Amino acid sequence: MAAIHEVRVRRAYEAPERGDGARVLVDRLWPRGLAKTKAHLDEWCKQVAPSTELRKWYQHDPDRFEEFGRRYRGELKDPERAETLAHLRDLAHERNLTLITATKQPDISEAEVLAEILRE
Repeated sequence: MAAIHEVRVRRAYEAPERGDGARVLVDRLWPRGLAKTKAHLDEWCKQVAPSTELRKWYQHDPDRFEEFGRRYRGELKDPERAETLAHLRDLAHERNLTLITATKQPDISEAEVLAEILRE
């Protein structure tokens, strides 16, 4: 199988960049205040987002990120999430992939966990 291209994580509110490749929103909810026409997304894969329960437990607390990542990886074994993760992996084999999230701290988000998995 071909090597994985670059996998990036960016905020939904940032302007697209040339090397973004496929831009995929991985949040369950649409980013507040962002017009669909300004999002410049190729896809919205909300099926891969963490469960509402996990998201509410985590609350983007940096001290909980490691445990969040462990629990989220467990959720990604769910058939629907696993299928979407496989789709993201296929995209990353074809070209650069930018995982888009609305969170203020993308480095401790589900997008970062997904990026880590795709880079493995």
